[in-house]
Amino acid sequence: MNITRIVPYADGGDLSAAEDFYAGVFGLEVGMRDPVLGLVSPTTPAAQIVVTPRGMENPQPHFGIDVGDPASVDAAHAEVTRRGLRVVYPITDEPWGIRRFFVEDPNGTIVNVLAHLPR
Repeated sequence: MNITRIVPYADGGDLSAAEDFYAGVFGLEVGMRDPVLGLVSPTTPAAQIVVTPRGMENPQPHFGIDVGDPASVDAAHAEVTRRGLRVVYPITDEPWGIRRFFVEDPNGTIVNVLAHLPR
């Protein structure tokens, strides 16, 4: 498994205001606007923030871990299942090009485990 980035999720709401704040104050660039606002450092592409529209995800993940490829998502899912951890969003190929699932860690934090699908 090759962890390529760990992305924090900011609370959603006014995505336009969030874009103005993160781009205007920190110089982050918009990498994605749909289905979430993805902001990326122009100098360090693995440094990112995701802002989801309010109510988009239920449950709302706290952060995402990009494990590099879809096979690694499947491997992580198998390990989570083997350990008896709670999967709170099933393994899914999303229409915007990622394979993912959500798992609850032992302390109740929801983690989005993901990888981009081949184009």
